Amino acid sequence: MLRAKLSTLGLACMVAGLTLFAGCSTLKDDPTTQWSNEKLYAEARDEASNNAFDKAISYFEKLEGRAAGTPLAQQAQLEKAYTQFRSGDAAQAQATLDRFMRLHPASPAYDYALYLKSLVNFNDNIGLMGLVARQDLSERDQKAAKEAFEALKELVARFPNSKYAPDAKARMGYIINSLAQYEIHVARYYFTRGAYVAAVSRAQQALVDYEGAPAQEEALYILYRAYDALGMKELASDSRRILEKNYPNSPLMRFGFKKQADPWWKLW
Repeated sequence: MLRAKLSTLGLACMVAGLTLFAGCSTLKDDPTTQWSNEKLYAEARDEASNNAFDKAISYFEKLEGRAAGTPLAQQAQLEKAYTQFRSGDAAQAQATLDRFMRLHPASPAYDYALYLKSLVNFNDNIGLMGLVARQDLSERDQKAAKEAFEALKELVARFPNSKYAPDAKARMGYIINSLAQYEIHVARYYFTRGAYVAAVSRAQQALVDYEGAPAQEEALYILYRAYDALGMKELASDSRRILEKNYPNSPLMRFGFKKQADPWWKLW
């Protein structure tokens, strides 16, 4: 009987010892265990400020779990998205923002989430190879630009008094011009290769979808030239008449397609 009691006592001590060891190991491996939510938030922001993005993201994720259901958790989620964006991980940043907007549709920070989502997609850094190839914004795939525009459009419509609204409107204008110029870039490509029907289609799309954009001048010129090449003289005449009425001094009628200006970085 005594031996059985001693055995039971020994087992209990062993379990207690292992539990204590595990607790010490946890504290050693994760020093944030004893931190308050406020300290965890402050440390996360410090790490982000020092460009220690991985550690900052880890801290924000911990805070999301510990402060779940509070405004601080929402703040952590948004700052995690911003940190992911700064680290160059646009895909993860967008996924974080989509999750935030799905979980917190009534959040007072929803306008900021939309604004940040537009920034994630509104990236005009075309990279070294793009510069060498003389590639501009209008020559790249416009999926990201369209997603940025939709986020900005929702922001302006739902939160007209948001402090982000004025900048959102300015960015929308820039994106509209970029999208319109993209259509013209494609239309010009088709025209120069003799694909006149395709050129007409893309030029018409630019006119319909991006009313008022500067690229509409060239859209009308492409219509005029493409219809003329197709032998559709009446439509060509109509397109030329509209072009001359809206752009009476258009250099396109004298010199043809616009000469592409050298980028600011080209010194040779």
